[in-house]
Amino acid sequence: MAKQTQTIDALRKEIAALTEIKDRRNKENIEIRRELKEARHEEDTAEKIREEIWRIAGHNPAPPTWITGDGGKIGSRGCPITVWSDWHYGEVVDPAQVNRVNKYNMDIGRKRAYRLFDTTADLAFNHMGRAKTVYPGIIVCLGGDMVGGDIHEELMATNDRTPQQAVDDLTDILAAGIEKMATKFGKVYVPCVVGNHGRSTKRTHMKGLVYHNYDWSIYCNLARYFRKEKFIRIDPPEGADMHFNSYGVHYMLTHGDLLGVKGGDGIIGAIGPIMRGSIKIGRQTHQIGLDFDELIMCHWHQTLWLPGVTVNNSLKGFDEYVAHGLRAPYSRPSQCLWFNHPEHGTTARWEIFLEGRKRAEQHTKWVSWPERK
Repeated sequence: MAKQTQTIDALRKEIAALTEIKDRRNKENIEIRRELKEARHEEDTAEKIREEIWRIAGHNPAPPTWITGDGGKIGSRGCPITVWSDWHYGEVVDPAQVNRVNKYNMDIGRKRAYRLFDTTADLAFNHMGRAKTVYPGIIVCLGGDMVGGDIHEELMATNDRTPQQAVDDLTDILAAGIEKMATKFGKVYVPCVVGNHGRSTKRTHMKGLVYHNYDWSIYCNLARYFRKEKFIRIDPPEGADMHFNSYGVHYMLTHGDLLGVKGGDGIIGAIGPIMRGSIKIGRQTHQIGLDFDELIMCHWHQTLWLPGVTVNNSLKGFDEYVAHGLRAPYSRPSQCLWFNHPEHGTTARWEIFLEGRKRAEQHTKWVSWPERK
């Protein structure tokens, strides 16, 4: 009887110990669930925002196979890549304040955008090849600063569109442009990054960088609009940079305001900080396994074809800040287009000009030379 009592006591102790362990694990699970709930409440993930707010399918960071050469027929001219950035839609440039070399408002912005769409197709099919030239598709990089924004008091006072109105207008304009690219090239891949002018905060927030930016709202609108299109892929960003591959070339797209460097030079202008920034970014991305061959950036409002770096110009063009604040050289509004061939790499570079030259009527001869006396 005593032996049986000892066995029962031992079982009770074992049950008590197991119960204690179970209670402890339950408390730990409750704490873990509480922490997860708080984390989700404090920091919405990109997937949650895109799926629950914008109702877009889950994000897949891998580019479509047609731009890498793994699928489909390789075009004889390679893959065209273009950058649409720095439209500053909604901003106004007063011609009287820039020596009448530029004028900009929402109507002119729309007109230049449609000229960009038409000229891209014209160059690809009538200058780089025949009308029946076959391309695997086209890559359209949306590089940020699509809206002028109201980050400065002078912009708030002079803009002809609010950021919300700009988002609404640009969703339609860009959707029309992407549809035209799909009609001409068959397939369209659109990697996106945000700029600094589209932010809704006084200063750039590093936490939740893209979610405080009107550019991101435009991209999500486009992703939702084209979500059922098999051959159009919109990739809204989760951070400041976007990586993609085309025929073995690893590209990194970034706006250009977050290079980790400052300052310019009176002789070489923006080239110094751009190249220093590209080296700094290259070191960082190498350490985390995201090496790139070519860096694409915008922000600097000029076209630069540098070793390993392509800098896109602006659609807005020469403005009061450039004329008076920077005293920088005049630049016609333009956007970049180049062709990446599977064997030869970059074979052609075009600058798509969106306005004619000033005083072009003075240049009527195709060549001239001084008369000999």
